[in-house]
Amino acid sequence: MTQIKICGLTNLEDAQLASQLGADLLGFIFADSPRQVTVQQVQEIISKLNEQVKTVGVFANQSLEEVNQIAEACQLDYLQLHGDESPSYCQQLELPVIKAFRVKDRSYLEELAQYDVAKFLLDTYHPDKLGGSGQTFNWELALAAKEYGEVIIAGGLDETNVKQAIEAVQPAGVDVSSGVEAKPGVKDHDKLKRFIRAIDNLQCTVKN
Repeated sequence: MTQIKICGLTNLEDAQLASQLGADLLGFIFADSPRQVTVQQVQEIISKLNEQVKTVGVFANQSLEEVNQIAEACQLDYLQLHGDESPSYCQQLELPVIKAFRVKDRSYLEELAQYDVAKFLLDTYHPDKLGGSGQTFNWELALAAKEYGEVIIAGGLDETNVKQAIEAVQPAGVDVSSGVEAKPGVKDHDKLKRFIRAIDNLQCTVKN
């Protein structure tokens, strides 16, 4: 079963709906971003969520001390790293790590092989952005990454293409942010429902 990660959440209403619809992971961005949130915002949101959904803090090139402090304050379940964090940096964190890689060509596999983390998140390469490009990448480049661990596909996913991404890669998870938004940081509830329904319908078909 492919897990569903809804990222870039900034308010309780969107987070609760994502959880109710069956999202497995909810992402909160603490790095510089139009969707950046504060510790207080996330504490208030998480306190009102059910315990089944897992929470992810998203960071980029921030100090170990800052990341660990935020993780403890918000009682996060995973840490997602979008910067140039080294393998040794990842090993010093106190929670399971989702390490993001921007995929341009197969050369990223050489770097990925150096990491021992819980999951890899594969996003679209953009020369000026660490993530959130809203564009897809060649999903065939993700297949080899599965040899190194669990893979989450991100980058330009929405209700129209998530089925194809899952069929092409059979990833451990898929990640969406801008593809289900009305504007940065605010989810479009109809898009969110259709995105999750597309995955549910696919997985029900596979089961049967």
